[in-house]
Amino acid sequence: MVDATPRAAEVDRRKVLGRMALFDFFFHNLTRAAAILVLLILGGVIFSLIYGSLPAIQAFGLGFLTTESWNPVTEKFGAVAPIYGTVVTSTIAMVIAVPLGLGIAIFLTELCPHALRRPIGVAIELLAGIPSIIYGIWGLFVLAPFLQQHVQPALISLTGDIPVLSSLFAGPPYGIGMLTAGFILAIMVLPFITSISRDVFDTVPPVLKEAASGVGCTTWEVMRYVVIPYTRVGVIGGVMLGLGRALGETMAVTFVIGNAHKVSSSLLAPGTTISATIANEFTEAVGDLYTSALIELGLILFVITFFVLAAARFMLMRIEQKSGA
Repeated sequence: MVDATPRAAEVDRRKVLGRMALFDFFFHNLTRAAAILVLLILGGVIFSLIYGSLPAIQAFGLGFLTTESWNPVTEKFGAVAPIYGTVVTSTIAMVIAVPLGLGIAIFLTELCPHALRRPIGVAIELLAGIPSIIYGIWGLFVLAPFLQQHVQPALISLTGDIPVLSSLFAGPPYGIGMLTAGFILAIMVLPFITSISRDVFDTVPPVLKEAASGVGCTTWEVMRYVVIPYTRVGVIGGVMLGLGRALGETMAVTFVIGNAHKVSSSLLAPGTTISATIANEFTEAVGDLYTSALIELGLILFVITFFVLAAARFMLMRIEQKSGA
């Protein structure tokens, strides 16, 4: 009777440990299965894109990447115009959104009155919840006419005598075009850059900023030499997230870019992107070669996004290594 209680406690302890080990085993395998599932899905997407692109790859080869012509009637397809439009519109968006987003984040964390920080922050984050088709409709009926009447004529007249800028802003003011699409994309990626930058700025220890201010640094110097270096990994991550959104955006760009399969040096001219081309023509694609050409465009967009994110990851690794050194 004296030894019964310790023995019962030992049995109960073994049962509890066995139950915990069983739960740990299931949890470990469940998380591993989830990770493997993600890899399988990614591999399936890559395989589907490559398999669907084979007829176009066999028919056009590398010429698909160097040809501008896009003629479904004669089945002559080239990806130069969509690739060019994708790169140009995304570049315009990032040139506008990155400094604006960082400026808003700096204002919210350092200069904005406390009573206004939350309303302004919520308003900016709400921009991310607006459907892209709403941006497209607004861009087509509001932004494009405004740019056509007020902004584009001024750009044409101001840059008419400047060698490089005259070609960038040449031609009639259509309203729609790559510049308008870039503006729309900038508005769409702005919440991502601003929100992430604001969150990482808030992680800076106050003692660092107070120490910099104590030795006579201005607010700009505190941000330039303390906050930005401390949070540069997070800021670059937010910028890359915004760039990924800009590269793959479809509906909003389709409304305002003009959907013209041509390469123009003027940012005011209509153009097209990979996503817009696929969205516009996939339902009308007749024939295996036409469909395969569109799928190959999707494969190209996947490769572009992959290399952009890989380059960003490599950049972040280099920054972390230098910081550790």
